[in-house]
Amino acid sequence: MTVAVGPASADLTADWLRLNLTPGVGPRTGRQLVAACGGIEELWASSSAELKCIDGVGDKLAAILKKQSKGSAEKILSACARAGIEPLSAGDTRYPVALLQSDDAPLVLFCRGDVQALNHPRLLAIVGARKASSEGRLMTRRWSRYLSANGIGIVSGMAYGIDAAAHGGALEGDAPTIAVLGCGLSTAFSPEQIRQIDAVAAQGCVVSEFLPETGARPENFPRRNRIIAGLASATLVMEADIRSGSLITARLAGDYGREVLAVPGSVLSGNHAGCHQLLRDGACLVESPDDILRSMRWQACSGEKRTNYEPTNDNEAKIMAALERQILHIDALAEHCDLTVSKISPILLGLELIGVVEALPGSRYTLGGA
Repeated sequence: MTVAVGPASADLTADWLRLNLTPGVGPRTGRQLVAACGGIEELWASSSAELKCIDGVGDKLAAILKKQSKGSAEKILSACARAGIEPLSAGDTRYPVALLQSDDAPLVLFCRGDVQALNHPRLLAIVGARKASSEGRLMTRRWSRYLSANGIGIVSGMAYGIDAAAHGGALEGDAPTIAVLGCGLSTAFSPEQIRQIDAVAAQGCVVSEFLPETGARPENFPRRNRIIAGLASATLVMEADIRSGSLITARLAGDYGREVLAVPGSVLSGNHAGCHQLLRDGACLVESPDDILRSMRWQACSGEKRTNYEPTNDNEAKIMAALERQILHIDALAEHCDLTVSKISPILLGLELIGVVEALPGSRYTLGGA
C-alpha cells in the first residue's frame, strides 16, 4: 500500500476519513481497496467499472463508494480542529508502525497529545481487572512507575482499577503513556476523566478510533482492546478473573505475534484465575518489573531501587525482609518477626512515617517505594 512520505495533508486525511465513513467498509476492506487502486487518491478517482474489477467489490459496494461524499469527512475534521483533536490516517507516516502491522488496524485514529508517543520504541500494554484489589492497584502503580523510569512507555485503556493504576504510575515516570478509549474524544466525560485525559495527553497521547461524539458502549471495548494489543510490543495482565476483557487483549496480542506476560496470584480468590489460565496457555510468568525487562531484553536505564533505607536494628531488618516479596497482615507480620503486635506497632508506625513501609486497608503492610 502506498503511504505518504510525511504527515498527511488535510485533503489526504479527509480522503481516508471518507473511506472510514463508508458503510460496509471496515479496516481490512478499506486497506485492500487502497492497495488495489494504488493509493487513497486513486481509489476515489476510480470509476464504477474500475472499482468492480477489484476482487470482492460488486455492484452494491461500487455504488456506495461512488455515492460517498467528502463533505461529511470535512465537517468532522473541522470539528476536530476546534476541539484540539488530531486525526491520524493510515497514510500518515506518524501513524504507529506497530499497529499498522495488524491487518485490522483502524483507517483513522483520533488523537490528543503527542502523536509521536505512538511510535515510542518500547511500549508495554498493562491491563487487568476494573474491580482490582488494593494490592493489585498498588503493585501496578509501582511497576508502571519503575518501568517508565526505565524508558518503557505504558499503554492501557484508562478504565478503573488496573488501567488507572498503570497510567498513574507511568505519569510519575519519564516515558510516555498512551490511553486508548472505547469512546470518542469529544463525548461527555466526568471531571475526573477530563483530568485523566489532560494528564495523559500532557505526557503522551490519548487515542480513539471512534468518531469524536461516539459514546461508550459495551461493543466498543473489544475493538478498543485490539488497538491496545497492536500498539505494544508486549501485553502484561496484572490481575484478572476468567471472564475479564483483559484476556481478549492478551489473546489479540498473541495473535499479533506479541509477547504475553502474566502475574500469578493467590488461588484462594478468583481475582487471578484469568492470569493462571494465560500461564497455562504459555504466557510468560513475571514476578517483578525486572522480569519484564529481562524477558523483553529491554536494558534498564535507571538505578531506582525499592528503598535505600538501612535498618537501624534487628527488628526493622526482620520487618523489611518479611515484606520484601509479600504483603502481610500485622498479625502474620508480628508472628513472622517473633514480636507481639504491641511491640511491632510502634516500629511499623515509625517506618511508615519515613516511607519505608506503607499501610494498606485491613491492617496489612507492604514495603514503600518503587
